[in-house]
Amino acid sequence: MVDRGASALSPPDDWPAHPDPVLALNRMGSFDWDLDSGTLHMDAQAHEVFDVRPEDFDGRPESLSVRVPSADGHRLDTLVARAIKDGSENYGTYFRVRRRDGTLRWTHTQGYIRRDGTGRARRVIGIVRDATQELGDIEARRERAFQDEALRRQTDIVQLTTAALAHARTVDDVVDVLQDAQGLPHLGADGFVMSLVEGNRVLMVAERPEGSFVHGTRVSGVDDDYPMSEVVRTLSPCFIESPQDFAERYPSLWQRLGDLTVKAAAYLPLIAQGRPIGAIGLFYSDRHGFSPDARNVLLALGSSLAQSLQRAMLYEQEMDLAESLQQAMLPRTIPSVPGCDVAVRYRAAPLGGSLGRDIGGDWYDLIPLPGGRVGAVIGDVQGHDTHAAAVMGQLRIVLRAYAAEGHPPATVMARASVFLHELDTDRFATCLYAEADVTTGVVQVVRAGHLDPLLRLGDGTCRHVPVEGGLPLGLSAEFGSLAYPVGTLELDPGSMLVLCTDGLVEEPGADLDDGMRALADLVASGPRDVRDLADRLIEVADERRGDDDVALLVLSRRALDTPRVGGRVRRHVAPGDPRALAETRRMIRAAVRAWGDEDHADAVELVADELVTNALMHTEGSAVVTLRFLSGTDRRLRVEAEDTSSALPRRRDAGDSGVSGRGLCLVDTLADAWGVEARGGGKCVWAEFVMPHD
Repeated sequence: MVDRGASALSPPDDWPAHPDPVLALNRMGSFDWDLDSGTLHMDAQAHEVFDVRPEDFDGRPESLSVRVPSADGHRLDTLVARAIKDGSENYGTYFRVRRRDGTLRWTHTQGYIRRDGTGRARRVIGIVRDATQELGDIEARRERAFQDEALRRQTDIVQLTTAALAHARTVDDVVDVLQDAQGLPHLGADGFVMSLVEGNRVLMVAERPEGSFVHGTRVSGVDDDYPMSEVVRTLSPCFIESPQDFAERYPSLWQRLGDLTVKAAAYLPLIAQGRPIGAIGLFYSDRHGFSPDARNVLLALGSSLAQSLQRAMLYEQEMDLAESLQQAMLPRTIPSVPGCDVAVRYRAAPLGGSLGRDIGGDWYDLIPLPGGRVGAVIGDVQGHDTHAAAVMGQLRIVLRAYAAEGHPPATVMARASVFLHELDTDRFATCLYAEADVTTGVVQVVRAGHLDPLLRLGDGTCRHVPVEGGLPLGLSAEFGSLAYPVGTLELDPGSMLVLCTDGLVEEPGADLDDGMRALADLVASGPRDVRDLADRLIEVADERRGDDDVALLVLSRRALDTPRVGGRVRRHVAPGDPRALAETRRMIRAAVRAWGDEDHADAVELVADELVTNALMHTEGSAVVTLRFLSGTDRRLRVEAEDTSSALPRRRDAGDSGVSGRGLCLVDTLADAWGVEARGGGKCVWAEFVMPHD
């Protein structure tokens, strides 16, 4: 089968010119070689031809070299390389295979090279078959060679087409295989029409070449006097062998053929699981009649086509269902947040894999919170199927609920992990939750196995912000590691916070750190508008043709038209965590400055540090520090430190050489007022500072 492709290696003079199709079909397998990944997929028959157990083959072509003598392997490699390089469509050759018992057997292979729009070779689809018997009976084979050539070629085409149809995912993929250079044109057909059955109607879904259908037949009834309707109704093929035959059997249709030159036609029912799902009609302009062998070949094609078409229809139904489910799980609208510009984007993975594989669990969310705060969520549930999408929807809801209840970020993440662990699922999820105070620009970040956030500053520079993280949701609950650390960053006016899932960063064979650096460069050079930047990032993901979903959230803080104070910042501080103390001081200083009290920033930070340190040293458990703005006749900043101990602090004189007792003296000196309040089973020590009126 080298009509327009590379010439096959010439066999010795005593080799037959053409193999016997009957013997070839006795032991014939197909293969699909992905040239980009180097992966070779073979069916069970191909494994038998190479005498290789499926469990012993790792999918690499070079692993078969032990089965092919070096001389034959060199010739085969040279032939394939030349066919790929010179633009050939196909190749064919004989070579020997060394079986596990050491014996050599002749084998024949034929391959078709599939290329993309640029002409670059992407895949090789073909067949391998045992040729020992055909080469052993030379004289008998030569006698049959010429009369069997056409049938052999058609049989091989059906085999190749069947192998290609096995990878068809959608109805459009099926149509593309049929019109491929190795498809129907090599069977001699000049065109075809294909229809699907919907109720009592036969709906045409494809015709090649375009416009080859007869007007008025795009939609027909099952009981209409048309050949497509007839084969659907009777489940039997219809072979029209001459123009006269066509005119006698279907006079009304024959009169409407117009300028179409049709001398013969074959209409085949597409039957799956005992019921018709469609029909295909093949048209020939230079054919007269169909031999029994030719009819059998076409019937075999129809059977393979029906199976592929049914898989494609089921796949499209599954995809529609999964996409609808996933879209229903994502937020329909993103709320408007005063003082912020927000853009979100979602890109589904391109088709690939088994049914439903291309539906994933990536999600985003934006949660308005009291006190001028907003929560931003980005996450990814393990897996690519409808179950991942369903788990994603439940996680999004519980995260939103826990955040809206007023829990601090670490608690929100811990409770979400417990929720996922208690679900009837084996999935885990990575997630990042960022709670931003729009007034102060303080952002508290909790990371559960997810990518770090990116921060683009007002001057256009961009960097990824390392945040100490915990285990993914579900796993942290399973292993008892629910203490998520909290990172703090400052989002100045004009700065952007970029959160994304790994589909925007990861590339096959590339390092994740390199991907993060490339993304940071892309964000730095991107548009200043959040919507334009989000569009640009998704465009790059499309150009890269990644095989994973992408969820993206970009949040930019605007400069306020007039200075505004108010709100609240709050943080839990665990004992023995010096980093949490440092982050707390940083958060308080940023909040005080944002609220317009630069003069008190150092004093408030020092008092808060003293109150929290006392709570950690003299009580058991963690402390909660809160900074809030109190409006009234005299505007005040109030810092509170809560703990679980009911013992009240007592101010005392430390003396000249004492090492303790000076903390409350310091609070009394720096603050305008301070005191202690009972809070449930614990207490709250507070201090207030009068802010300037202007």
